[in-house]
Amino acid sequence: MFETLQPLPQDPILQLMHTFREDTRPDKVDLGIGVYKDDAGNTPIMAAVHEAERRLLEGETTKSYVGPAGSAGFNNAMAELILGSNSPLVRDGRVSVIQTPGGCGALRMAAEFLRLCKADTKVWVSTPTWANHLPLLGGAGLTIREYPYLNPQTLQVDFGAMLETLEQADAGDVVLLHGCCHNPSGADLSLAQWQEVTSLIQRKGLLPFVDMAYQGLGEGLDADAAGLRHLAGAVPEMLIAASCSKNFGLYRERTGALALISGTAAVNAAATSQLLSVIRSHYSMPPAHGAAIVETILGDDDLRAQWQKELGGMCERILHLRHAFAGALSPVGDFDFIARQRGMFSFLGISPEQVGRLRKEHGIYMLESSRVNVAGLNDRVLPQVASALREVLGK
Repeated sequence: MFETLQPLPQDPILQLMHTFREDTRPDKVDLGIGVYKDDAGNTPIMAAVHEAERRLLEGETTKSYVGPAGSAGFNNAMAELILGSNSPLVRDGRVSVIQTPGGCGALRMAAEFLRLCKADTKVWVSTPTWANHLPLLGGAGLTIREYPYLNPQTLQVDFGAMLETLEQADAGDVVLLHGCCHNPSGADLSLAQWQEVTSLIQRKGLLPFVDMAYQGLGEGLDADAAGLRHLAGAVPEMLIAASCSKNFGLYRERTGALALISGTAAVNAAATSQLLSVIRSHYSMPPAHGAAIVETILGDDDLRAQWQKELGGMCERILHLRHAFAGALSPVGDFDFIARQRGMFSFLGISPEQVGRLRKEHGIYMLESSRVNVAGLNDRVLPQVASALREVLGK
């Protein structure tokens, strides 16, 4: 049976990672892999995470299953983090949060749940969007539709085209939105634009689905969630996929959450029972360790303050790099959009041939689309990258 299968091409990001590792040049620069890096080029373990793990290892008494919903303490803490303290949605029993294996697990379980609700569900995704959105959602049997999001000339949100296309959506269609720090473009909706999108969703009877993968890395925990919270307070139903990979640095621990918002507490209880049945038939139970770290941090005032200080430092560093990078590139063109964007990613708007030259001639690695991980820069390598870009752009 297996001999009929043909090999698939390697994922371009994984291929880029492999090629970078094989490169022996000591001054090579990785701007492709989408993880946060500090000034030394490492993806650090946060001090708050270290301390939380120490406490867990000293106090843990069992390795028993946590159940399909995961830890109630983690789920409650994530509800507050995403929706804000004293959220009326939580108070009224309209929201359930389920622990998942990373943001990917939340996205896929949401897709499976939506297919259960309506077999021919259509989900509208931005162009561009995170590449894994398509297999995670489409692989569950959802029909993918696209709405324009980034203007390739200005590298800013093409909001008019976005609204015009979403006017074509039918009642019951799902609209996938990035909560903040849009991946891969870094171009976010303003709060005023979130309000306009909310009005469109209400008027057309659409179901919003927000992917919140980078809360805290744009402008801050509450500022990054402002649009999502406005939307959540205005619609009867909503889905939110959240990840702890970036803001807690728990990439390999696969820690995420799926929030389900319903019109009433009774509807939410029924919907949650169906969602848990879906989960039981897929991975059964989520992994416990990463969620226990988050629960420990968010449940302790001192650890939470330490984590927020560290996360704030990461956010400030990315903002600094954005402004410094835009300034360093000003001799070769208008790159001010980089400073206006948020999160770890931006497109440079250069050609695949120029991306290839940067890799071959200068050891600077980025995706062929020219998406760069701004957090892969630091004050030491930034002049090197800017100089290489000036040469490749012929100016």
